[in-house]
Amino acid sequence: MTTYNIALNFEDGVTRVIQCDDDEKVTDAAFRQKINLPMDCRDGVCGTCKCFAEKGEYELEFYMDESMSDEEAEQGFVLTCQMIPESDCVLRVPASSALCKTAPEAVSGTVSAVEPLSETSFGLRVTLAKPMGFLPGQYVNVTVPGADTHRSYSFSSAPGTDQASFLIRNLPGGVMSRYLAERAAPGDAVTLTGPMGAFYLRPIERPQLWLAGGTGLAPFLSMLEQVAAQGSDQPVTLYYAVTRAADLVELDRVTALADRIGNVTVITILAAEEDAHDRKGFVTDHVTAQDLNGGDCDVYLCGPPPMVDAVRDHFARLGVEPANFYFEKFNPTEAEVAAA
Repeated sequence: MTTYNIALNFEDGVTRVIQCDDDEKVTDAAFRQKINLPMDCRDGVCGTCKCFAEKGEYELEFYMDESMSDEEAEQGFVLTCQMIPESDCVLRVPASSALCKTAPEAVSGTVSAVEPLSETSFGLRVTLAKPMGFLPGQYVNVTVPGADTHRSYSFSSAPGTDQASFLIRNLPGGVMSRYLAERAAPGDAVTLTGPMGAFYLRPIERPQLWLAGGTGLAPFLSMLEQVAAQGSDQPVTLYYAVTRAADLVELDRVTALADRIGNVTVITILAAEEDAHDRKGFVTDHVTAQDLNGGDCDVYLCGPPPMVDAVRDHFARLGVEPANFYFEKFNPTEAEVAAA
């Protein structure tokens, strides 16, 4: 028997990954794992369990036209009470996680390594008690050992393993930064709660333009790991923009993954005047209409709010609108935000 991973993305940003057997309907698998997907009839009649399949192959058994039209089925809508997966799938559920009687998963772990990558960033590696399912690009809440609080960080590691990694900005006076700089030690207990967020890699069906600002590189590392594992025949262009040359952390890893994938172009940009570099300034000084491929591309952007706003304005000036534009704004403050 084959088992598939089904990622359920709820409308409140929570994601739960369940396991579904190849002869099992998704609603049954969800109920078995204590997640009550919306449902009334179980017979493909009422349409209450209608979701949207963003990724994956599946078979739909009987359903009535009143519950879902053939046009909706062609667009990717499914009735989970009649859906039998034939691959890993990603479903968008039009209900909150609370309504479905579930919540973000809490997974315990221990710190395995802390690496000062530069004056402005740390690398944190955590060994988990069990693998944690997430979509490349998503984030979790990480408890701060010795403090009654948590901070939110995007995974920089591949999904589905018991090794999680994060790229964390060093914020002077920040509670996580102080922990990492002053007292972190292998074996420290942490808890990861999640995953969460609507910023994640969708099926790659057209050229990709990825824009990373500083530690906003983290989710793209996870995405590159996924593409390296699964392959893609679409080109990926990654712009990696930082302030100083010393801030170009994890560049060896990016380059190695790009070489392994084979159709990834990595472009680095520095903002500081005092550092020599081939490309200076900001992302908006270098992204061209050609990068947008006449609009036939998907754009992913992770960076601070001013970068997101500047890129949107830049696209408007270029007069090109990408097919899809996904972005994650993060704030370099002590606020509880989805920071990369």
